[in-house]
Amino acid sequence: MAALDSTRIATTGSFGLVGRIGAFFTSVAHAAADWNDARVTRNVLTGLSDRELDDIGLCRGDIDALADGRR
Repeated sequence: MAALDSTRIATTGSFGLVGRIGAFFTSVAHAAADWNDARVTRNVLTGLSDRELDDIGLCRGDIDALADGRR
């Protein structure tokens, strides 16, 4: 005997055009949040003195790579 489980909630998101549009706006929002996080990190690290950067094991040349998540 076959049974249909109709109580499961789809975890993969919506299908079709509406789902793709929602996924697009979600990805844009995530990209904007990531950009803002990198901007804030870069501004805070740039505001530190060379001595403070040295205390945490960084130099001025490391700031961009660290803010962009490459390190």
